[in-house]
Amino acid sequence: MIMVNNPGSWSHIFSPLKHASWHGVTPTDLVFPFFLFAVGNALAFVMPKMQAMDRSAALTKILKRGFLIFLIGILLNWFPFIRWEDGELVGKSFSSLRIFGVLQRIALAYTFGALMVYFFKARSSFYLATLLLLGYWVITVMAGDPADPFSLEGFWGTHLDRALLGDGHIYKGEGVPFDPEGLASTIPSIAQVIFGFLVGDYIQQKGKTAEMVANLFVAGFVLWLAGMAWDLSFPINKKIWSSSFVLYTCGLATMVLATLIQLIEFRGWKGRAAKFFDVFGKNPLFIYLLSGLVPKSLALIRIPNGLNAEGQPKFTSPLPWFYEHICKPISDKPENGSLLYAVILIIFFWSIAWWMDKKKWYVKV
Repeated sequence: MIMVNNPGSWSHIFSPLKHASWHGVTPTDLVFPFFLFAVGNALAFVMPKMQAMDRSAALTKILKRGFLIFLIGILLNWFPFIRWEDGELVGKSFSSLRIFGVLQRIALAYTFGALMVYFFKARSSFYLATLLLLGYWVITVMAGDPADPFSLEGFWGTHLDRALLGDGHIYKGEGVPFDPEGLASTIPSIAQVIFGFLVGDYIQQKGKTAEMVANLFVAGFVLWLAGMAWDLSFPINKKIWSSSFVLYTCGLATMVLATLIQLIEFRGWKGRAAKFFDVFGKNPLFIYLLSGLVPKSLALIRIPNGLNAEGQPKFTSPLPWFYEHICKPISDKPENGSLLYAVILIIFFWSIAWWMDKKKWYVKV
């Protein structure tokens, strides 16, 4: 997501690094659901400890973690709290602050997923996840625009978010007030966490065996196939997080996880590539935050950049300057320069993660 969120130019991006315009899926659309699946996976390894704790302590731990992640998400949206306006730095108004976002969805999906697993255990959690997906489908059809309940204008979740939050607090990247991480579409994302938990729980029960890996492949394929079949009546769509999208991505995530277990645990593929990603995995939340905080902070630095049509001075900032003068000129195809810029940022943030790992500094919520 560092690569996706930080291109040199939003106008010049290779297709696999773009989100699907509406229905359908690209490689980029897999990152977020895979992360939520991984959240559930990790939950399976810590839930036994939580269930051994006093109930009030366990619930406090779950709710506190969810609250902190949600709060960090809001602060990241608001950061750096000031902006340039008519040559002066002024405070960012709360009235235009986006309330939801990626971290907020992670917080809500984790919190409700963890509570369901804590109280209802694995089998009942599976039924609850299934009920969430079916219920979301029914509500989307019944409460949406009868002409097309799966469209941008017809999706019921948009009307819910606008009624609860007002247009000022909703994402407008689609040209109209619509939040791809809104409240309604968070419902099926809870099921994403639960399915991740169920897979992690199964791995622990079966242990490191060939049967476990084979069964994961089968389960992943079945989920993927079910998602493809459901797409015929409930289109695969990340922006409304359709139920078919949940099954499709959980299926792929399960097969990818099975492949990694086969390669790393059984065949011993623990070379440099594994270590490269391992560094990111030890401080994922902090590095993700840093990848948003650094560009926003540097954007406050103004570098003179000629005059506009009215003869007034124009300004740029360090990262756009770096793209325009260092990355963009490397190729006549602007997508290459835009990609180079993103790769350089990845290496920069990886270096920070590597240094933190060497120091044994791990930031946890």
